[in-house]
Formats: sequence, structure tokens, C-alpha cells
Amino acid sequence: MSHLSPSAPPVLERYYEILTGGADAYGRGEELRSLLSERLEFSGALAGRHTDATDGFLHGVAGFIGAVQSIDVVDEVHDGDSSAVLYDAVLPGGTVRFAEFFTFDDGRIDRLFLHYDGPDYLAKGGR
Repeated sequence: MSHLSPSAPPVLERYYEILTGGADAYGRGEELRSLLSERLEFSGALAGRHTDATDGFLHGVAGFIGAVQSIDVVDEVHDGDSSAVLYDAVLPGGTVRFAEFFTFDDGRIDRLFLHYDGPDYLAKGGR
């Protein structure tokens, strides 16, 4: 994984370590849960937009972790209460570009908007 810059919030450093740590390390996602608000607001290409989405997000991430081989950070922006990260995820069938927009509350991820090409993701082995 290409690492985030030193200006990234620690919660994001750990978030991306979990995403690339493999399915066995992920388990049921309890470590990731500790980084998320109890009422995460999430929006994604395949999932749609949901409030109180923490459990559904953890389930979706398990599928992503099962397929992703590496993540290469392309660019990132951080301002204290929010961050944006652009990265390429290498999947079994090729690379898919993702953009994630985070908002933080009390050191945890409170809102996450994820942008990517959903059909391309599935075609390249995403789950």
C-alpha cells in the first residue's frame, strides 16, 4: 500500500491498514467498528445513501477486503474535520479508482461518501 502522508489523521492511517490487512485479520470488523461513529452516514455507488449505516458498511467492507490486492494512494487532502483520499485499488481483474470523502467527529469517521464505478468494480472481481 502506498502510505498516506504524515498530515493524515491517525484514524485514516488505521482505516487503510485494515482495508489492506486481509480477510483473516479483518474477522468480523470489530477493529474497524471502533474507528466509526455508531451512526455512520454512508453513500456508495452500489449501496446507495444510508444513515445509521455502520453495520451495513462493515459487511460491505468485508467483501472489498476479500477482493483487494493492494491500494495505491494517488492524492489526499486533510483539514482537521474532514479528509479526501483518491486511490487505485488493485483487484483480481484490474485496477479501479476510488475517491473517499470523510467527515470526523470526536476522532471517529462520522460520514463517508465513496465514489467509484460500481459496474467496473464488479467486473474486475469486487464483491
